[in-house]
Amino acid sequence: MDSSLADLPVQSIKGIGPRRAALFGRIGVRTVRDALYYLPRRYEDRSLIRAIADIRAGCAETVRGRIISCGPVAARGKRLRIFEVLANDGTGTIKGRWFNQSFMQRNLKAGQDVLLCGEAKRDPYSGAGFVMDGPEYETVSEDADSLIHTNRVVPLYRLTEGISQKQLRKIMFGIVEQYAGGLTEPLPPEIIERHGLPSLCETIKALHFPEDCDIRDWNEGKSIYHRRLAFEELFVFALGMAAFRKGRGQRGYSFRCEGRLRKRLQEGLSFELTNAQKRALEEILSDMRRPSPMSRLLQGDVGCGKTVVTFAAMLHAVECGFQTAFMAPTEILAEQHYRNICKMAEGFGVKVALISGGAKDRQLDRIASGEIPVVVGTHALMQEAVVFKNLGFVVIDEQHKFGVTQRGNLRKKGFNPDLLVMTATPIPRSLALTLYGDLDYSVIDEMPAGRRPVLTKVFVPDQKKEIYGILEEEIKKGRQVYVVYPVIEESEKIDLRAAVEGKSAFESIFPGFRVGLLHGRMAAADREEVMSEFRRGDLDILVSTTIVEVGVDVPNATVMIVVHAERFGLAQLHQLRGRVGRGGDRSCCLLVAYGPLGEDAGRRLDVMARTNDGFSIAQEDLAIRGPGEFWGTLQSGMPGFKVADLIRDLQLIETARQEAFSMIDANPGLCDFPLLKKMCETFWNGRTGVIGAG
Repeated sequence: MDSSLADLPVQSIKGIGPRRAALFGRIGVRTVRDALYYLPRRYEDRSLIRAIADIRAGCAETVRGRIISCGPVAARGKRLRIFEVLANDGTGTIKGRWFNQSFMQRNLKAGQDVLLCGEAKRDPYSGAGFVMDGPEYETVSEDADSLIHTNRVVPLYRLTEGISQKQLRKIMFGIVEQYAGGLTEPLPPEIIERHGLPSLCETIKALHFPEDCDIRDWNEGKSIYHRRLAFEELFVFALGMAAFRKGRGQRGYSFRCEGRLRKRLQEGLSFELTNAQKRALEEILSDMRRPSPMSRLLQGDVGCGKTVVTFAAMLHAVECGFQTAFMAPTEILAEQHYRNICKMAEGFGVKVALISGGAKDRQLDRIASGEIPVVVGTHALMQEAVVFKNLGFVVIDEQHKFGVTQRGNLRKKGFNPDLLVMTATPIPRSLALTLYGDLDYSVIDEMPAGRRPVLTKVFVPDQKKEIYGILEEEIKKGRQVYVVYPVIEESEKIDLRAAVEGKSAFESIFPGFRVGLLHGRMAAADREEVMSEFRRGDLDILVSTTIVEVGVDVPNATVMIVVHAERFGLAQLHQLRGRVGRGGDRSCCLLVAYGPLGEDAGRRLDVMARTNDGFSIAQEDLAIRGPGEFWGTLQSGMPGFKVADLIRDLQLIETARQEAFSMIDANPGLCDFPLLKKMCETFWNGRTGVIGAG
């Protein structure tokens, strides 16, 4: 299809005037192309029209009959208005009822043939016959239009107020018939043939108005036509990732030095690196020695030892004469990394700076001159005022809290510096390759020796005495306790045990214990003071919100109590649990759940009690929440998918990625594929800015 034709406004289509065009705009359909890609949300098999005498109570049924009577009926409530029709097909009668929809009197009349689709149930008033409450309905005529709405698998679209399913279906039928045949195929013929995909034209026609099909597969998005569009989305997504990597520049720094600082660090450790840590470090160093810029993801579960591996690589860069930057998503996490790095840097003569909210001019001058080689901070590192003399190595922690553009912006502080991104959020490998498609992949899948699994138990509020007993016993041993609440203060609208009130409660229950409070509304200096007190052992109990979820490291803390655990997601619970068990002592996580529990909440708590393995938890999280929500928490600014499903289409992810990276290697600017280039720019909406002239 000519691009100008595809970009025609919908108002130019027959049957769509200014008012309807505004309604289409509400559902994101403004052009012919938008309409063709506005796919049905589900399908209904109306090829099986059951005789009224044969319908089954409690089942979704489709029946066809003639209206023998219709009109409003009396209702008990003054505000309730009921419109009823009685339809007969020669085998029996069925009643359709609509509540508070007075306009139905204009739509349905006696003598019309009508199609009713909905759940059939016994009529509670007559005791005989069936009734459908609020069924979908369509009047049936013998014209050609009736072939769109009945006796076939029928598409059902997402609607907006002011347009009916039948009206939208009729308009979409006209658009598909007139324009789908002219669609230009964006995928190269060899890719289509290699993977056995149908053409775009065939795909669009079939997805809007299917012929014979397995209704279950279609409603689950498993048809070959869904697969075709899913591949297209994943392919275009991967093209952006591949182009982003290709467009970073082919030359960077080659970090070649003896590695004396790194070796001294490893020799001075009180423990030996695990085999997984050694493997990850060697992969990172191998990349650093190459002249092209490194881009690598370092993934590992909570407590696996990513930070020491990262600092060893940073020391290697410093020894080679370069500055390094370490960016964390929160001030608390940045401050902790700063302290840990300072501790590891002792004896090396390596100066370290912390940049958060307001950096001092003197400190900025020392960074700009190159006097300070290691700089730790939050997103404040990306401020214009922060200038490096020779930034060669960039680390971003908890990468999913940032995004592709943000890590690109930090890299601009130097000339193609090496990049290492870290995440403790377990992500299955296939998803990691998609989410971080512009990165190579290292994983630390082994825990340090002596790291004991955290015992996790689920409690109900009636078991408070047992919980308090565990808490008291641990504190008397000299240990410390976290208590995490989901909100800061009680609200009349939210019945949660809040952190502020929780602190008062624990002070009342344990008057001899020292209780502190930590939450995000506190000033940074106050938060740091509380955390310092807890780290020093001046506090026995730290009552907190989820601000302690990521990175806070107090080896002496052995108990984590999560109040209203049913309100937390699996990944969040796993991160919170990772705050304990960081020393050599046996630790426990007590999940206090308030009922009644929904099915998903029960599954989450069961998973937490059953396993400590973050990757298993990630898989369960995907299964419980579904890919959309799971992906949403991780993508941080990535474009979304309309058809692709990251569980269902796992096999397509790697296939699409390989094809995309091969294409970008051969055609960096996609000059030979102008339609693909335009699709990629539209899909990414300028977020990477890397599909250039090639």
